Amino acid sequence: MNTDEHAERFTLLRPLLFTIVYEILGSATESDDVLQNSYLRWAEVDLGTVRDTKSYLAQLVTRQALNALRASARRREDYVGPWLPEPLLLDENDASGDALLAESVSMAMLVLLESLTPDERAVFVLREVFGFEFRDIATAVGKPVATVRQVAHRAREHVRARRKRFAPVDAATTARITEQFMTAASTGDLDGLLSLLAPDVTWTADSGGKTTAARRPVVGAQKVAAVLMSLFRPDRLADLRVERVNCNNTPAIAFSSERLEGVFLIDIADGKITDFYAIRNPDKLLAVTVARQISR
Repeated sequence: MNTDEHAERFTLLRPLLFTIVYEILGSATESDDVLQNSYLRWAEVDLGTVRDTKSYLAQLVTRQALNALRASARRREDYVGPWLPEPLLLDENDASGDALLAESVSMAMLVLLESLTPDERAVFVLREVFGFEFRDIATAVGKPVATVRQVAHRAREHVRARRKRFAPVDAATTARITEQFMTAASTGDLDGLLSLLAPDVTWTADSGGKTTAARRPVVGAQKVAAVLMSLFRPDRLADLRVERVNCNNTPAIAFSSERLEGVFLIDIADGKITDFYAIRNPDKLLAVTVARQISR
């Protein structure tokens, strides 16, 4: 058995495999565990029996990801406050040239995918994002091809009905609105802040009950602006470092002191900020310590 060749093939496809698993799980930490376990299984495979390494490995990691997703379902049911996916720290331009990939790892899409069943989520990701054939997806999820086609249709319609119907925001517009937001928030310019927020803008905070954060989403420009003005108070920022980062191919603000205190992602549509996703759970912030590579 050529372990060097096993490692070479797996390493070459690792960004793609990581992206598949992350989109199914919404957790970078759990995705690393799935890939590690999958590699141990892969290392035992006779490469002479593998006709298509990409499809084989995609099926392997999908099965492991589904097992992990089902195992974590109860923990999510008992979670304190809103549950958000782990933020994914990316190189600045990692997904910017691939609109479909960029949208597929966005926090808004990952939150939407949470409303699917595990099988629907896996089938949607493999088919709509990565374009795998139905026969390969059927092997991955352990269902007949005809069933997988029905699941794919159901999942696609579900996502389509709930996806925001706005044209993609170009990088220049995103940068401009983010810059205006930072200026308004850091200078206490309430009117300037309100001009950037959609009327039904939503602030969703995930603390897992381990830090102080709103236990329910805050909705409406005035209410969200009040949250932001409090967050950016000069006395509150005195001992914090604030920096902009790229999480999930979305503008994000990181607050840190001796350690990372929180990250919040900004979602922009139709020229306005529509959502803030604030991750305060220290366990989830561990995922933001290293930039990841994604691919499809």
